Amino acid sequence: MTTDTTAETIRYTADVVLLAAGHVLLIERGWAPFAGCWALPGGHVDEGESSLEASARELEEETGITVPAADLTQVGAFDTPGRDPRGRYVTVAYTATLPAPVPPTAGDDATAARWWPLNALPPLAFDHADILANATG
Repeated sequence: MTTDTTAETIRYTADVVLLAAGHVLLIERGWAPFAGCWALPGGHVDEGESSLEASARELEEETGITVPAADLTQVGAFDTPGRDPRGRYVTVAYTATLPAPVPPTAGDDATAARWWPLNALPPLAFDHADILANATG
C-alpha cells in the first residue's frame, strides 16, 4: 500500500440558500468558473471569520440583501472532491426564509441577482442543486 503524503490545498467557502414564498435567490456569476451561470450567493471565508459570518457577508455583498447571521441555519458541509473545477473546495451552506422576496441588487462578483421559482430553476453551477435540495428537504 502506497500513501501519498503530498499536502492538498483546501479552500473554505460559505453559501446561502435564501428562500421566500416558493422562490430561491440566485446570482449570475460574473467570472470563471461557470461565468454566466446561476448559483447560490456565497464565497470565500476570510481570515478570522467563521463560515456563518462569511455567509451573511457574501449574501449582502452579492445581492444587497441583509440577513443577520443569527437568522441563518446551517444546512451542512459539502466537500465532495471535484465539486469545484478550481481545486478542492469545502463549503458550509446556510439557509434562511424571508416572509416575501426582497428586491436584490447584484454586486461584488455577481452580474445579476434574482428570485427564481423553486419549480422553474435554471441549471445551477457547482453542486448548488444538491445544496438546494438538502436545504429544502
